Amino acid sequence: MPASTTGAAPPSARPAGPDKAAGLKNLQQLIQLRWIAVFGQVLTIEVVHYGLRIAIPVEPMLTVLGCLVAFNVLSLLRARTGRRVTSVELLVALLVDVAALTAQLYLSGGATNPFVFLYLLQVILGAVLLPAWATWTMVGVTSACFAALALWAQPLALAPDHHRGLASPYMMGTLVSFALTAALLVTFITRIVGNLRERDGRLAALRQRAAEEEHIVRMGLLASGAAHELGTPLSTLAVILGDWQHLPHFSSEPELADDVAEMQAQVARCKAIVSGILLSAGEARGESSRATTLNAFLDEVVQRWRQRRPCPGFVFDNQIGDDLAMVADSAIQQMMVNVLDNAAEVSPDHVRLQATRSGDQLVLTVRDRGPGFASQMLAQLGKPYQSSKGQPGRGLGLFLVVNVARTLGGYVAARNLDGGGAEVRITLPLPAIALQEEDSADDR
Repeated sequence: MPASTTGAAPPSARPAGPDKAAGLKNLQQLIQLRWIAVFGQVLTIEVVHYGLRIAIPVEPMLTVLGCLVAFNVLSLLRARTGRRVTSVELLVALLVDVAALTAQLYLSGGATNPFVFLYLLQVILGAVLLPAWATWTMVGVTSACFAALALWAQPLALAPDHHRGLASPYMMGTLVSFALTAALLVTFITRIVGNLRERDGRLAALRQRAAEEEHIVRMGLLASGAAHELGTPLSTLAVILGDWQHLPHFSSEPELADDVAEMQAQVARCKAIVSGILLSAGEARGESSRATTLNAFLDEVVQRWRQRRPCPGFVFDNQIGDDLAMVADSAIQQMMVNVLDNAAEVSPDHVRLQATRSGDQLVLTVRDRGPGFASQMLAQLGKPYQSSKGQPGRGLGLFLVVNVARTLGGYVAARNLDGGGAEVRITLPLPAIALQEEDSADDR
């Protein structure tokens, strides 16, 4: 088992919109509360009518309950559609509950019924779930219903024996009403507040992601501008060096010829870097975009990295199997180079790159035998300027790796291994990097 692991969530595991998820969960909470209300009212009717022998209109009250059950079934079907729940829908749902409660109270004593305090439950739920205007609407509606029940309601045959304390049916009903209201408030307000906190957390994550993407855009604009400016002088240097190579003075001196050849190679490398920057910024140069295959692309990246950074303990384990046509993308190449460079810096004697296919995903795994990631680094994987080297301005390597993978629809995970060392796993969807058949035909 790994000592610790973290990473960006796969696309399939990413949550829905914060407001949408919170609205659906709050609607589900109201549906659960309504089922509890239906069960409680049935139990109360049975106890009052058959247990306490108090005359109440059972059939009309059960009719109201039937309507409430039908509305709750419709609400359940609405919740299963998965569409966003608006504040107006929540307000209507609460008003239906108020209407059902008012009808039941009208049939059983009106304002003198101990369960009239359940109006407060509806008002408090509205204060938590609804905007200010809707909450005050709930206050106005429930107050009007209370006043109407005080004026018009069927009387309840209940003796005024408040002096008997809890032996009085009225006092016992008041106690049950208070306990029920308090218990429901604690239970459902806690759940609803949890939903709201989860929504706030998702909004904060979205704001953080937007800030990171804005940072990437600024970096891309800067890099793209620098690449455009460097393109012309590099081309000029390449032309001059090509002319020098054919001059008699240089061709007669092997050392000078070797120096010119080395300079040409370095200029070509600089041009390749400039082309990669422009390709990553969406401004590919004509000679940079080319069709290739997945195995050829990986072999080329590995070969170039080996030439640039010799690592005697480097192992490339290619388990791709069936090859796949793709377009050479310098963003993926730079992403792999960043991870390999980081691994080679902490573990120059052992770096392992494994490439596998998992369904329609490409999995690139880089392992080393270094000291591993600090816990703070793992907790903030992909955040800018989180460097393990403690140097100002560093720490953009994994940040760019995570964001390039996320742009392609993939994700990055990192963990520390039990035997020492670390592992970085990059998962990319193959359809995002594959060369489609019509694209291959156009290329040919």
